[in-house]
Amino acid sequence: MGLHKIFKIVVGILGVIALVIAGVVATLDSEGLQEELKALDGNVNGMVVPQSISYLMLIAYIVLALILVLVIIFVIKGLASGNAKNTLIGVGAFLIVIAISYFSANGVETPMKDDKILSANGAKWVGAGINAFYILAATAIGLMLFSGAKKLIK
Repeated sequence: MGLHKIFKIVVGILGVIALVIAGVVATLDSEGLQEELKALDGNVNGMVVPQSISYLMLIAYIVLALILVLVIIFVIKGLASGNAKNTLIGVGAFLIVIAISYFSANGVETPMKDDKILSANGAKWVGAGINAFYILAATAIGLMLFSGAKKLIK
């Protein structure tokens, strides 16, 4: 059995598990949940959380870890079997966009709601993220318009 078929089966099983969990969460009523909170008095990170929610969060973390492992496996597999030159060009272009965004951002210490202060470097990274989003969004929109115009001309 090929690796692709195995992963299809695993994804199917995880999908069924997610559907069952979504059904369980959807059927919980808020009054019952509040009663369970009072009865259990479970304290997690300073918040009172029923045990059933803790199990659901554990399952969510496990699924997230599995997804990350599968993505990394398929990315490495794609790099090994495909054209690595084009991949490296794409990664290099992305890093250039990040560098341009970072150096064009300005950072100022900013007070936050919880009486903490965001450092100038942290504010600069936030600005860099916003700038990178704008650059990448404008590039994507421009390429879609160019592609559409090119198809109209033909």
